[in-house]
Amino acid sequence: MKTKKRIKIVVIYGPTGIGKTSTGINLARDLSGEIINADSMQIYKEMTIGTAKPDEAELAAIPHHLVDIVSPDESFDAALFAEAAGKKIEALSKRNILPIIVGGTAFYIKALLYGLFRENPANQETLEKIGLEYNEKGPNEMHNKLKSVDPVSAGKIHKNDSFRIIRALEVFQSTGKPISSFQKDHDFQDEKFDSLKICLTMDREKLYDRINRRVDIMIDSGLLEEVKGLIAKGYTKDLKSMRSIGYKHMTEFIEGVNDWEETVRLLKRDTRRYAKRQFTWLRKEKDVNWAEPSDYNRIKKITEEFLKS
Repeated sequence: MKTKKRIKIVVIYGPTGIGKTSTGINLARDLSGEIINADSMQIYKEMTIGTAKPDEAELAAIPHHLVDIVSPDESFDAALFAEAAGKKIEALSKRNILPIIVGGTAFYIKALLYGLFRENPANQETLEKIGLEYNEKGPNEMHNKLKSVDPVSAGKIHKNDSFRIIRALEVFQSTGKPISSFQKDHDFQDEKFDSLKICLTMDREKLYDRINRRVDIMIDSGLLEEVKGLIAKGYTKDLKSMRSIGYKHMTEFIEGVNDWEETVRLLKRDTRRYAKRQFTWLRKEKDVNWAEPSDYNRIKKITEEFLKS
């Protein structure tokens, strides 16, 4: 029986503020592509400044998909993303358009590339709590925690593979059963698509400077007013969307938790820390082509060679 040919896609990874949007747009323009958003915050309507969505000119230049698709109080998770993005990829491929996945939400991209074996979607709140615990306690303690509840999976998962450790612990906490009892032969071995993974990188201090300046631009563009508007519409601080970086900080300022100077300092610090966590995860990814965003010619060449192969 003839094996079905997998659709070719390009994935642009990278930490926040590094220039994924402009790189994706340039590739889409030069290689007849369209962009599928893989940023878990840019899916929300009415949350524009704090999520650094593409501006009107960028959206007009290249079609973007899965941007502004749910309200801030609606549920959305990796399973829904994988389903929606998968359909978009197939639709674009039928029109001979290159699907370019752009974003830094690791779990969304993992779900898209490898699929999810569970009938029920992951519990995002549990994932976030375990993720915070992982950042606090470190890989050794969290790997030992997994070993105590699921020794089979712990034996197959490296102690530094934060994504799979967190996911395995979430499955156990959500279902009461070890992930190994669900997985069987799945275990993230086969990719659904023929993907080229490009991860953007740059000097860490240079990136941090970009992040600091981007926060200043967000504030000058009206981030505080955006958050006030969301609150006025009834979107409460306990929503997942409102607990994200930027929105949480502005809400705490409005409530008087921090003064303005401290609010801006914490926003810049927490954004830098988030970028650092993203880098840590991306460094563990396999089959990734690393490139400086300024080296666009190389990125384009790598992509062209991939499409010809």
